[in-house]
This record gives sequence, C-alpha cells and structure tokens, in this order.
Amino acid sequence: MASVTNNDEKTMATDESAGEMDEPRQRGDDEREPQNYKAPAPREAPASAGFFTIYKKGQGYWTRICTAGGAAVLIIVTAHFLYTQLPVLIDWLNEHHRWLMGIVAAFTAGASLLTWYIINKPDNVDFLVATDSEMKKVNWTSRKELIGSTKVVIFFMIIIAAVLFIIDVLMGYVFYWLRVLKAPPF
Repeated sequence: MASVTNNDEKTMATDESAGEMDEPRQRGDDEREPQNYKAPAPREAPASAGFFTIYKKGQGYWTRICTAGGAAVLIIVTAHFLYTQLPVLIDWLNEHHRWLMGIVAAFTAGASLLTWYIINKPDNVDFLVATDSEMKKVNWTSRKELIGSTKVVIFFMIIIAAVLFIIDVLMGYVFYWLRVLKAPPF
C-alpha cells in the first residue's frame, strides 16, 4: 500500500502493482478469509467398467480413430516382418508353418490388446480429447490459397534449381581451366 496526499492534506491508501508492494496488506473487516484452492481429483472410469469399456465415449472420435489406425498399421507391418524373418532366424519354423502362424497371431492379438489398453487409459484419452478440440480451432487454408502457395513454392524451387545449376556449371569450367578437373562439365 502506498499513501497519497490529496488537496485537503488527507492521506488515502492506493494499491500498487503486484510486484512492488512495500508493506504487507492487512485484512480489513470487509475482506473475506482467502480460501485454499484444491484441484479436483482426476476423473477415472467407474470401478465397475470392464476392459472393453470406452472411457469418455463420443469425445475425441477422430483422434482416437487415427491413433488406432496408426497403431494397426504398425502392428500389421511388424507382424509381416515377423512372418518373413522368423523362419530365417529359426530354421525349425520353415517346416512348421502352423507354429509360425500361431506366433504371428499371438503377437498380433497381444499387441492389439496392449494398444487398446494404452489408447483407453484416462490420461491418454484426455490428451486425445484435448488434441481433437485443438484441431477444431485450427484455421485451415482454402483450396484457392493452398493452390496459390503451392505454385509460388514450385516456381521458386525451379528458379533456385536453375541458379544452382548455372553456378555449378560455371564453377566446373573454372576448375577445368585451373586444371583441377581433367574434363569439362559438358
């Protein structure tokens, strides 16, 4: 608090900025006792929910679908890698294709269940829901703006490529004349 004297020589209390307080504020009769803020507990799935219950169903739909699609592609590529490379590493699997198919199927099922568990964890779901809401705030360019920007980029890339080609050819001839290169560029 700082005191200011007005024309009648009476002092008045005024607030200073938050970082420049010289004296501690005293609580007046009209001020309330400050209350401690307690953050709400994180929301979790009900205890009766099963493994295949979707947490916050209907929220963050597209981010969940895209995340699941990316995980599915990763699982399929890894399963194909296992199918082609396990017989190379373990000769016994060359004659026993059923065991190979069982191993690949077990990997695929286990990875799918793990992916479901990870994607459906409350913390991860909250992140995906927040990502979905942020993506809805993005100002996407129009088709006309996108085509115009693409034309500008392509034009300047052609210009830069031509300039670099000319400089490269000129430097090639300079080094040929200086006998650094044994053959001219063209």
